[in-house]
Amino acid sequence: MKHLGIKVSLFLIYFVFAALLNSVGILVERSQEVYDVLKEDAAILEPFKDLSIAFVSFVIGSFLPKLGYKRGMLLSLAIVFLGCIGMYIGNSFWAVKILFASVGMSFAIVKVAVYALIGFVTDSKKSHSQFMSMIETVFMVGIIFMYVVFPLFFDEHNENAWLRGYLLMAAIIAISFFIILFSKFDIKVETSGNSLMDDFKAMFKLFLNPLIWTFAIFAFFYVMTEQGIMTWLPTFNKETLNLVPKLATQMAVILMISYAVGRFLTSIIVKSVKWIYISIFGVLGAAALVLIVLPMAKNVSVTEISTMADLPLVSFLFPMIGLFLAPLYPLVSSTVLSGVDKIHQSPLAGILVFFSAVGGTSGSLIIGYMFDRFGGDKVFYLSLIPMAIILITIFRLNKIAKVTA
Repeated sequence: MKHLGIKVSLFLIYFVFAALLNSVGILVERSQEVYDVLKEDAAILEPFKDLSIAFVSFVIGSFLPKLGYKRGMLLSLAIVFLGCIGMYIGNSFWAVKILFASVGMSFAIVKVAVYALIGFVTDSKKSHSQFMSMIETVFMVGIIFMYVVFPLFFDEHNENAWLRGYLLMAAIIAISFFIILFSKFDIKVETSGNSLMDDFKAMFKLFLNPLIWTFAIFAFFYVMTEQGIMTWLPTFNKETLNLVPKLATQMAVILMISYAVGRFLTSIIVKSVKWIYISIFGVLGAAALVLIVLPMAKNVSVTEISTMADLPLVSFLFPMIGLFLAPLYPLVSSTVLSGVDKIHQSPLAGILVFFSAVGGTSGSLIIGYMFDRFGGDKVFYLSLIPMAIILITIFRLNKIAKVTA
């Protein structure tokens, strides 16, 4: 298979960073439970992660082709390896903050590299969309791994037992490092040959294209919606649905599974159905689920739930929102990225990662701030606002893409 080494490397590193990056929901709950941190303070974990992503992605988008995608990926793995060891040894809320800052900085490099390299290992818009959906499916599998495996380390008799999960992650990172180190990256990456300042100017010029700034708006509001739900779902399960902490975290994995299934199905369906139709269906389906399912959270028993047999129906249904939201990000990203020259794909990926990161921080902070004020059974209604904006941007992007095609 052509570019097999690169494709395996992309799948592998995306799996690792998905597991680390999206453990915020677990760490928000753990910080409250183990370190006695308030919700408002726990919500700062998202900015530690996402603002690190935003800053580095803005810098690295133009510079990464010169550094080399493989070198960037190896550097990222080395940084998060140290972050995981630091988390195990530090065992404090500050150690959690440092971990997410290191994960955020590293993921910025990785995501720009992955999104740019997809353009080099695919040869058509359809194959680009299909591979993008497969990459994002692997991303969700990494999150599922974290949500399934980490709770296995929880021990009510030892509040520090969960930290052993970071030793496991450090071992997986080390294995990934050496696999990528010995993988052959058989591509020629064209660089601009300009100075770093010239590269920055070229990246800013991309915003003169209405396709790009509309895409930036989409990325911001999509990730705002996704991260707001993903980060606070374990807390919603624990405090609104009255699940014990371990079960609250384990049940959140349904959201990740629904995302993975949604993106896998998208990689198949996109061959025969236009991206715009899949995207519209996804937004409307997600909004309908919010309106139908959340009222059910009001009637949940006040008794603490510790067994699967006693779980309320809403704990299964609400996470199904991932099925509908799942297709949007890879489909829209692929449509825009595959529509520009390869030399522009790295800086464009940097723009995408920047606005995604800022959106993720905004979503997590808003939900965290409003959780106690609105109540867990009402706070996720706020997601309907960005969903409406997402729908508008999808129509706009489709119109612009037709004009520029």
